[in-house]
Amino acid sequence: MATTTANPPPPQPDPTTQSTRLQEIKQFDESKIGVKGLVDRGLPAIPSFFIHPKPAELNPKDPNNRPGTKPTIPVIDFSSSRSTIVDEIRRASSTLGFFQIINHSVPVASIKKILGSIQEFYELPEDEKMEYYTRDMSRGAAYSTNFDLYQSKAASWRDTFQMGLAPNPPKWENVPFSCREAVAGWDKEVVKISEEVLEILSEGLGLDKKDKLKELSDGRVMAAHYYPYCPQAELTAGLTSHTDPGLLTVLVQNEVPGLQVKVGEDWVDVVPVDGAIVFNIGDNLQIMSNDQYISVEHRVLANPLRDARVSVAVFLKPSISDQLCGPFPELVSAEKPAVYRQFTLSDYMGRFFSKELDGKTLTNYYRI
Repeated sequence: MATTTANPPPPQPDPTTQSTRLQEIKQFDESKIGVKGLVDRGLPAIPSFFIHPKPAELNPKDPNNRPGTKPTIPVIDFSSSRSTIVDEIRRASSTLGFFQIINHSVPVASIKKILGSIQEFYELPEDEKMEYYTRDMSRGAAYSTNFDLYQSKAASWRDTFQMGLAPNPPKWENVPFSCREAVAGWDKEVVKISEEVLEILSEGLGLDKKDKLKELSDGRVMAAHYYPYCPQAELTAGLTSHTDPGLLTVLVQNEVPGLQVKVGEDWVDVVPVDGAIVFNIGDNLQIMSNDQYISVEHRVLANPLRDARVSVAVFLKPSISDQLCGPFPELVSAEKPAVYRQFTLSDYMGRFFSKELDGKTLTNYYRI
């Protein structure tokens, strides 16, 4: 009689190693110096908890991954005819999930002002920045390294200042003084330009109301990222592959490259264009559009350059936590049945923040 051999149990993580790693992370986090502080100390090598399990996939020296070696995403000219703009945004949103716009209504000076003020904050003396370092978002604003620092398999080489903008105004005393005016001004610009783009996206879907997406995007959260020079950029990431929550992300970036979008099995560079604004579709809009628009994985390579990369993203989302999300009824028919079940925004956000940034998983979780 044939006998079977049970599969050996999977190897268990070494508790001693895990404990040491946690202590190192906690020590770094409690120092409140951020990644910028490590760079300022002239470390020749990055701490071990920043090293990723598969660094070859992140290597900016690889000619297949290096910024600038592949075509970038569409750059859409807002001085074109309305029909052309609608067609180009619809095509980009349904195939790539990303696009940049130029010749828009936002003054280039406003873009430079928000990016400059954020860079100014990160380059303040450490003792001035430390008072803002916290993981307590009940303050309305928080500066830290990696919101998923304690959950992720490996940390990423960036610092982030995150703050809520709407529906509740930020607690301005928790926002660095040097950024307050620029942040307030940038929020107004984001509202105006996002309303234009959301109306175009609604038109592209053929929704009954052109302001339907605008009405759902009353929540706004800003994340301002700083990616300083990394001495071992080939071993870590600036921001791991993920898709964004919410409806739409509005992003501006300085001239230092690194942002990439996954197209098929390739990574495509989002080459910085002076004065351009980058938009990408969020998971919630993919679901609401019943897969007519797509949210796409994107990442940021660790920065091998001496100049810091700076970006400011504003995430647009519904503000009501018990808001039901699902495909719009007018986009569902016998020929195109719903491919997602309904769920609440609070359920989605709870799942998003309870795990590390790791690919595209939440849309599949709600798929029928």
